[in-house]
Amino acid sequence: MTVHFIGAGPGAPDLITIRGRDLIASSPVCLFAGSLVPKALLGHCPAGARVIDTAPMSLDMIIAEIAAAHAAGQDVARLHSGDLSVWSAMGEQLRRLRALGIPYDVTPGVPSFAAAAAALGAELTLPGVVQSVVLTRTSGRASAMPEGESLAAFAATGATLAIHLSVHVLDRVVLELTPHYGADCPVAVVWRASWPDERVVVATLGTLDAAVAGEMERTALILVGRAIGAQEFDESRLYAHDYDRRFRPVGVDPRFREGA
Repeated sequence: MTVHFIGAGPGAPDLITIRGRDLIASSPVCLFAGSLVPKALLGHCPAGARVIDTAPMSLDMIIAEIAAAHAAGQDVARLHSGDLSVWSAMGEQLRRLRALGIPYDVTPGVPSFAAAAAALGAELTLPGVVQSVVLTRTSGRASAMPEGESLAAFAATGATLAIHLSVHVLDRVVLELTPHYGADCPVAVVWRASWPDERVVVATLGTLDAAVAGEMERTALILVGRAIGAQEFDESRLYAHDYDRRFRPVGVDPRFREGA
């Protein structure tokens, strides 16, 4: 018996990995975060599967369901939205399972920031503009931000910021970032990336409040940085005709030789 923690992706039901889909199909028990995981994914569950929405459940209740499946020798598909490596509450579940001696594995999923960038048709790292992406959030009731992890501190690096779980404090986000990026810095808000009702607003820090015009649903991601919509940037050396690389040796004395 194994508990399969599966990243269900950002919303579109076909943005789940083949491995994740197959694990759902082979598990007689499925626990899913019903507030964010698309119901269409439950169609992969085998006939007669025990399907449980964990949205109204406490951690103790969730672990009790898993323990019951373990006692019955039944695999569990545990579905979380996006990818499990950030803000999934997976860590506390794994700690409980380790204490109980219940085996588990983890299958990654498409993260929401990647789906938001895809909706924009944007690369978040551009040569000569920015080469780092910071995934962050503001403090909330469920989890406070540690000292030192402030928007201002991350903004000082000039990196592209992917700010999660913060659209409800958009005015504060704009206030903290503007001194570092400037009012003309591009910003995008993507609601429900990859869902059928996806919405995108592209503006600047200075015009964002007016562009959003009160739309503050919680399932939104804020992307901030000079890579958003940029047209003036260097081309990567990776595909330059004179760039010597292992798979395309060039010059009279290439660093890498064919067949080496």
